[in-house]
Amino acid sequence: MSSDITTEAGPKDAPPPGPEAIRAVPVRHFGRYIAAVVALAVLASLVYAFSQGKINWGAVPDYFLDDRILTGMGKTLLLTVISMLIGVVGGILLAVMRLSKNPVTSSIAWFYIWFFRGTPVLVQLMVWFNLGLVFEYINLGPLYKDYWSSFMTPLLTALLGLGLNEAAYMAEICRAGLLSVDEGQTEASQALGMSHSKTLRRIVVPQAMRVIVPPTGNEVINMLKTTSLVAAVQYPELLRAAQDIGQVSGAPVEMLFVAAAWYLILTSALSVGQYYVERYYARGSSRALPATPFQKIKANVLSLGRPSGGMA
Repeated sequence: MSSDITTEAGPKDAPPPGPEAIRAVPVRHFGRYIAAVVALAVLASLVYAFSQGKINWGAVPDYFLDDRILTGMGKTLLLTVISMLIGVVGGILLAVMRLSKNPVTSSIAWFYIWFFRGTPVLVQLMVWFNLGLVFEYINLGPLYKDYWSSFMTPLLTALLGLGLNEAAYMAEICRAGLLSVDEGQTEASQALGMSHSKTLRRIVVPQAMRVIVPPTGNEVINMLKTTSLVAAVQYPELLRAAQDIGQVSGAPVEMLFVAAAWYLILTSALSVGQYYVERYYARGSSRALPATPFQKIKANVLSLGRPSGGMA
């Protein structure tokens, strides 16, 4: 028994029909264009307003590298470094005292932080500077004795006012970093017979640095700007030097522009340094390290030559 069955089939080698090509059309963000136009208009208005003033712009480059300005900048950096050292050392000590189970040391640390964080740093500077009105002598027994005015110099006033105030803020930063380390790390080290101080040095502090370093970098930048307050206690740092030149040269506003420009340069350099320090301590906590500023610039330059849009 045979049957004649015929089947119709297409070409065996024909590929299956593929999906239609998708043409991606970028979305137009008109709000961004409007915001950019408004921002440029505001910037142009500010430039026009400053151009109408009687500002001697030529005095800015003339005094930008003046010896008195550079000397004041050096003293500003010196104040920043020493004050931050006092703040970091004092902050670590206060953080350990605050976390101590001893109620006396914990209470002393709490009171210190409460007092110095609750009063303005300018007021603290003025108090140190004017203590000579109520204390004629400073008498430390056989160690030291002198007139208060000779002992409390403008430099010492600035270091005490800035350093002791910074210690209160660094104490809270260090305390947060120490608390970020899991308690199991401390328990494991104690089970191995390590002392409390050795546990802090070898186990807790290295892990806490990842939390402590970023806000500490911000504090360094903030300290650099806060040093301008010591002009009130007659210490010849950058702002004081600019003010003195402005009074003599008859260009006080222009000299403030010079000081502001140097503060911008210094804070920008510290910001770059802070970025690399944070990147260093980010190793092991993230799969890929963030790109450096040079890598970001290179990526943006290369992206300019690539065609925009979607698939054709």
